[in-house]
Amino acid sequence: MDLTATVWTLLPPIIAIALALITKEVYSSLLIGILTGALLFSGFHPLHALETTFTVMGDKLGGNINICIFLVLLGILVSLVTKSGASRAYGEWAVRKIKSRRGASFATSFLGMFIFVDDYFNCLTVGTVMRPVTDKYRISRAKLAYIIDATAAPVCIIAPISSWAAAVGSSLPEGSSMDGFSLFLRTIPFNLYALLTLAFLIFLMAADFDFGPMKKYESAHNGDDLSHMEQTHVVGGAGKVLDLILPIAVLIVLCIGGMLYTGGIMDGVGIVDAFANCDSSTSLVLGSFTTLIFTFLLYLPRKILTFGQFCESFTEGFKAMVPAIMILTLAWTLSGVCSGDYLNIGGYVQSVVGGDSVVHMLMPAIFFLVALGLAFATGTSWGTFGILIPIAVAVFGDSPSNMLVMTVAACLAGAVCGDHVSPISDTTILASAGAQCNHIDHVSTQMPYALMIAVICFIGYLVGGLTGSGYIALAVGAALLVVTAILLTAKNKKASS
Repeated sequence: MDLTATVWTLLPPIIAIALALITKEVYSSLLIGILTGALLFSGFHPLHALETTFTVMGDKLGGNINICIFLVLLGILVSLVTKSGASRAYGEWAVRKIKSRRGASFATSFLGMFIFVDDYFNCLTVGTVMRPVTDKYRISRAKLAYIIDATAAPVCIIAPISSWAAAVGSSLPEGSSMDGFSLFLRTIPFNLYALLTLAFLIFLMAADFDFGPMKKYESAHNGDDLSHMEQTHVVGGAGKVLDLILPIAVLIVLCIGGMLYTGGIMDGVGIVDAFANCDSSTSLVLGSFTTLIFTFLLYLPRKILTFGQFCESFTEGFKAMVPAIMILTLAWTLSGVCSGDYLNIGGYVQSVVGGDSVVHMLMPAIFFLVALGLAFATGTSWGTFGILIPIAVAVFGDSPSNMLVMTVAACLAGAVCGDHVSPISDTTILASAGAQCNHIDHVSTQMPYALMIAVICFIGYLVGGLTGSGYIALAVGAALLVVTAILLTAKNKKASS
């Protein structure tokens, strides 16, 4: 019996999502969803199902191998910068230069925004470097953890040169005529959660006040003697602040140059057309590998690192990226099993909702909520949008329409929001570890902030879907955030008087 393009094609992603919600284990949930799809496609023949599974997995890995290579090279660069001691040098400079509580908060957030290439690197580096500074100005560890978390995933998800951009760009279904990187770039203005979280963080730091559990925590710890707390420092070589800044700056410049090169800039193509037609995965590999050579030449002649330490970073960087590569591989395989060449989930979904304009208008808000719930339950953003983006493409078709772009942006926004409020999220755990904050304290103090922004985002996506404009969604979200900030300020003044 042929089950392709029928209601049964929804079973693999539904099983993957349901198991993830129940078990909180993303790897096994994705794998079981993949095997379910392969069984459906093969007519429940176990051997053929296994053959289908690994055929799809091999094809997906082969087609996305440059993404995996980029992630490994990025992991190596992160390890090198950490070993160099450049992060420690930045912390020592910050201790000398910063003179106020607001200055400490803004310096912490600036470092978090600058280290946008990878959220793991961000969480551990920013917390370790800035703890002495924030302790000096009586900023609680919970507030430090929030600043770290708010400048990790929300920054990475709107940064074109990052591990997250590579992951999103590779999440399109096989055979799609769209370029994943171009689609990612178009989602940036409509990623309401990331943009509004950063705007809200700036408001909180400038106004220097908090609300909810964070306010109570700040008040309780404001007068604490922190001298007894353990002060750890970033270990490593004799690196300077420039040894942190230069590799990241060179990575950005070279990756952009790689995009222009693969887009045909050397053949006389214009800059805009070169970006539009570039091979983003190849560009990222070229840029990151060349940055690795630059870092070698920057560190070794000056004896920032020994040759042995440089080589150690290769295995350390690879190990750090194994979980990310594993999630991507399984998400790619599930997408492949559900693609038009196999179960054809797109054909079924399109036949059901293709002509229903009301359903289309609600899709951004619905996808935002589903992504939020899935990321909250699983603790992973990458697995969330790896499942949902192919479904969004199935709903709106294989062209970058305004509604598709807004819905994909809603997937990404919901995934990051769910990641923020999840106690089992890797970035939430790393932010707690980097700040040396009790994990439950971080989760409980951050959740009201994240959920407040989530409500604003949901309303924004609802209005954006009804109007068909992502810019209206952004305007509504920004207006609601301003109103919320005014009300919070007035409430704070009233409480203080």
